[in-house]
Amino acid sequence: MNYGIMGNILRVNLRKERISVEQLEETFYRRYFGGRGLIAYFLIKELEPGVDPLAPDNKLIFVCGPVTGAMISGSGRHSVGAKSPLTEGYGEAEAGGFWGVELKRAGFDAIIIEGKAVEPVYLWVHKGEAEIMDASHLWGMEIKKSQETIRNDLKDASVKVAQIGPGGEKMVKYASVINDMNHVAGRCGMGAVMGSKNLKAIAVKGDKNVNVANPESLRQLAQWMARNVDDVAHDLHTYGTGSFMNVYEYTGNLPIHNFRDGKFLGVDSISAQAIKEHVRVGMGTCFACVVACKKEVKVEEPWNVDPAYGGPEYETLAALGSNCGVDDLKAICKANELCQKYSLDTISTGVTISFAMECFEKGLLSKEDTGGVDLSFGNAEAMVKMVEMIGERTGIGDLLAEGVKRAAKRISNGAEKLAIHVKGQEVPMHEPRLNKGLGFGYAISPTGADHIHNIYDPLFARRIPEQYKGLGVLEAVPVGDLGPKKIRLFKYVMIWRSLDNCLVMCVFPPWSVQQKVDIVQSVTGWNTTASELMKISERAINLARIFNIREGFTEEDDWLPPRFFQPKTSGALSSTAVNSEKLGKAKTIYYGMMGWNKQGVPTRTKLEELDIAWAADEMNMK
Repeated sequence: MNYGIMGNILRVNLRKERISVEQLEETFYRRYFGGRGLIAYFLIKELEPGVDPLAPDNKLIFVCGPVTGAMISGSGRHSVGAKSPLTEGYGEAEAGGFWGVELKRAGFDAIIIEGKAVEPVYLWVHKGEAEIMDASHLWGMEIKKSQETIRNDLKDASVKVAQIGPGGEKMVKYASVINDMNHVAGRCGMGAVMGSKNLKAIAVKGDKNVNVANPESLRQLAQWMARNVDDVAHDLHTYGTGSFMNVYEYTGNLPIHNFRDGKFLGVDSISAQAIKEHVRVGMGTCFACVVACKKEVKVEEPWNVDPAYGGPEYETLAALGSNCGVDDLKAICKANELCQKYSLDTISTGVTISFAMECFEKGLLSKEDTGGVDLSFGNAEAMVKMVEMIGERTGIGDLLAEGVKRAAKRISNGAEKLAIHVKGQEVPMHEPRLNKGLGFGYAISPTGADHIHNIYDPLFARRIPEQYKGLGVLEAVPVGDLGPKKIRLFKYVMIWRSLDNCLVMCVFPPWSVQQKVDIVQSVTGWNTTASELMKISERAINLARIFNIREGFTEEDDWLPPRFFQPKTSGALSSTAVNSEKLGKAKTIYYGMMGWNKQGVPTRTKLEELDIAWAADEMNMK
């Protein structure tokens, strides 16, 4: 018996209306696990180099991990991957909730979507089978109405649905995939790929058990987290994300006015504490998770906000709030709801709007360009209006739906200097001028700027958290350091955190290194070690790197936007910035530590060591 894995991959060709099931051996799963490992493997193996991300030949992959569906906090996640229409490189996003677990219970570890349907369709997966269903009546529906209609059509209110809204249908370059109404695979534009295939949704219903090798050991681990959650994850459990926004503003970590400024007087009015006090009506969770960090908010005036769509996370509060100069909490809640309805990534949406606001301020965009909208920083109504226009691709929203890199090129006249992105993906809400290691992580990330498979420098500045000592990370490193010690710290922590992209697990339950090893052993029955798990993650990181190299990315793409090489205009970071010379040296050190050559290309020797020498041929290596 396979523990933790179902052993089946569902392959669906929408154009040919052909469905098949492939069975993979246990050794394949142990080498690649799931999530990023499987996505990168199949994209390299099956995509032709240079394929248009929105063409039928791109493949959209939904994939779980060996831990998905086990009764343990953090296990309710899945990944979505494809060649990204936003970066035109490796694309991947994760989401929590219940959909991934249901896919496992339906008998599958992954779904590979190929081709493009002639007319809108959705996929119905149940009892180890799949059907392609007509979705013409669903096209154009927002998320809640679409889910209700699918459940009515299937006569089952318990069906789990992953889907796109109008933003995905209209192929907004940073459209997301929404499951369970308020859980989001947000980054890299996976919703646009789904829309390009005329695929509205994937509905799943399972009746199988996800078998684990040692249920008693897993139960003990789960109970430990339940007993200690208030101690080890108090703020997440109590407030969700965003409870430290005042600290972030004080230290300079909070993005303000398109990452330009350092003071935001309204910070306390848009924090997680303010949400709890004024608009929160509940806290949701994901499968089997005791952290329960998902806000649910309700607003009745001046906008109506439906709690079914959840509530804004920290990234949303900062992206649509402080970064746009908006301190109106109700407006942010409404904009977040609209992003959910349209299936838009809130990070990219907020950064794109803040970019447009600065362009408006500098005269690069006029009221004629914006359709009469006063797109000034701090205009809450304009921010909400822009979300709608992006989701509908109307007026200037059609340009902004392309993301800041493409929009800046169209606007020109210096707009490129205002576009805050890495490899085409908008930067998350943590400040590289403060967090030098995190900024480096933005630069080298295969998906463009990402804060999850990364470090937050202050956590390691005074002492090393106990959970990372098991990796051999023993000495604290100052926040502003970007030398060999910081790069070594970054490498170890990044590889370990990227493991969650393969398992697939959430980073919020703070499992120690040994506990995570114990979880994998308990679920799979494999006699795994921390060393093996690190290699699994490193293998997936190298495969994602190779995919990008094959698509034409070079070491020059491992860089930060111009803004971060200048100080903020005010506040704690008004006299500090990223040093380009130090960043360049850090890249060289990192490449060497990773076993890559001076151009950042993995060497054949390194790939042999990782047991993926086959990937060298994809780069025509000798």
